[in-house]
Amino acid sequence: MNKIIKLEELAQFIAVVVALYYLPVQFSWWAWIGIFLLPDLGMLGYLVNTSTGAVTYNLLHHKLIALAVLGVGWYLGLPYMTMAGLVLYGHSSMDRMLGYGLKYFDAFKHTHIGMIG
Repeated sequence: MNKIIKLEELAQFIAVVVALYYLPVQFSWWAWIGIFLLPDLGMLGYLVNTSTGAVTYNLLHHKLIALAVLGVGWYLGLPYMTMAGLVLYGHSSMDRMLGYGLKYFDAFKHTHIGMIG
């Protein structure tokens, strides 16, 4: 079952990359790598404590929040907000494909998918 879920996340990631290609917002390929890593700034909350880190990480890695940002951006015709929603969603899919899930408050390694490592 784990492989099927990872394949599903890979398909979602690929769908996001394709959708980003059709946005009017364009960057060079190397900039996309940096943009796709921006949601990991949510880990900075762990510098405060594990609870704050879990909240800040989860805000930038929750797919419902990503879909809300995407939907509002698309509805209002805001290409950069649409891009932000796609990046949040794609990054979350990439993380889950690699085994990183939403965090619990007790430890960074404790995720909704299971323990990391």
